[in-house]
Amino acid sequence: MIATQPVTQGLISPTDVLAVENLHVSYKSSRGEVKAVGGVTFGLRPGERLGLVGESGCGKTTTALAIMRLIRAPGRIVGGRILLRGDNREHDMASLDDEQVRRLRLSQIALIPQGSMNSLNPVKRIGDHFSDSIKAHEQRPSDADIRQRTADLMKMVGLRESVARLYPHELSGGMKQRVCIALSITLSPKVIIADEPTSALDVVVQRHVMETLGSVQQRLNASVILVGHDMGLLAQFVDRLGVMYAGKLVELAPIHELFENPLHPYTQSLITSLPTLEQRGVFRGVPGLPPSLLNPPEGCLFAPRCPKVMERCTSITPPLEELSPGHWVACHLY
Repeated sequence: MIATQPVTQGLISPTDVLAVENLHVSYKSSRGEVKAVGGVTFGLRPGERLGLVGESGCGKTTTALAIMRLIRAPGRIVGGRILLRGDNREHDMASLDDEQVRRLRLSQIALIPQGSMNSLNPVKRIGDHFSDSIKAHEQRPSDADIRQRTADLMKMVGLRESVARLYPHELSGGMKQRVCIALSITLSPKVIIADEPTSALDVVVQRHVMETLGSVQQRLNASVILVGHDMGLLAQFVDRLGVMYAGKLVELAPIHELFENPLHPYTQSLITSLPTLEQRGVFRGVPGLPPSLLNPPEGCLFAPRCPKVMERCTSITPPLEELSPGHWVACHLY
């Protein structure tokens, strides 16, 4: 195990409902160990909407799965703590056994998985999914109670009660995603992790799904981590945004501050690549490719692609530091 290093002061708070401290996740391969997440630290405040954004392969989904303890071999959590606080207790998800983690899922923390098309059992009716979830956590609930709770959950996400009698293939993509949202709140968890909940959906359905997630979160007074790569969508939903690159958190700030004053060159490139109504021109992406996490280079991992690279960037890893209240960045420019 990698020794847990002292947490950067201010990144997490004793009042956070979830605190991720120096999280490391690796995958074993025939060529060596792939360091998918390398020392990520952040806190999730009560009732907050926190976004994690970055290119494919930057570690955001791995971070989400690690928090849920859903990393499977050849992957493993090799260091850090995942502190889940609820019911006046603190649980380290990284050190609990499988049965203890199972009891916390749905009741304290829940996941809305990426790709609702594949997350529902195709041979079970929608109502059976709710029944299984409730029975897994409660002893001998009555059938009438399960039916009523399922109907209430359907109504909460804007679906008819009759949907519970259907099979997944009879639902549209948007309806399946709403079912997944309803499943995640079956036991009223205080933390909801949504992993790209609008992927493969058209823009109109995306908006409806995000409105559903927002209304559900407000009703439960839950905290949400939204994982995605659509900066525009995240900007409309989250309170704070964390930018990940090559398995590390490179910038974290309130959403309006991040868009008005992006500090890290990678964040600036992501925002510049967004289309605008005011300015027409050729689409500009981020040049180059992310580094291999099998043998990552020394120094700043963004240095080979950075337009503002300096000599020290290639040899010294910049720490994540707070430059203004709530605005953290890992860059030698500052």
